[in-house]
Amino acid sequence: MDQDNAPVEEWHGRVAVVRTTGAIDMLTAPPLLTAIRAAHAKSPASVIVDLTDVDFLSSAGMQTLVTAHQEVSEQGRFAVVADGPGTSRPLKIMGLTDFIELFSTFDAALDTLSE
Repeated sequence: MDQDNAPVEEWHGRVAVVRTTGAIDMLTAPPLLTAIRAAHAKSPASVIVDLTDVDFLSSAGMQTLVTAHQEVSEQGRFAVVADGPGTSRPLKIMGLTDFIELFSTFDAALDTLSE
């Protein structure tokens, strides 16, 4: 994975945000999970994974989100920001939005999870 699409952690109050870009596939999913776990280890109230600039979400990427949701939701809230055919559509088709909070914009996710 090149450094251009390496996951980036940022904080908004007690909300940890992990952003990534490009494609989430079998090569880029493990670093994303590592980044989510690193943010979660700092005890945020919530974790948001921002996929706004992701154009492809593979089954490995979806499994990463399921694993992260399971780990984070034991202590706080977990949400994903995704909008478009390459990201939100596969999440909806696979039924993951039945248990993972999905937002179409980062601002909507932050407003909800900051409450």
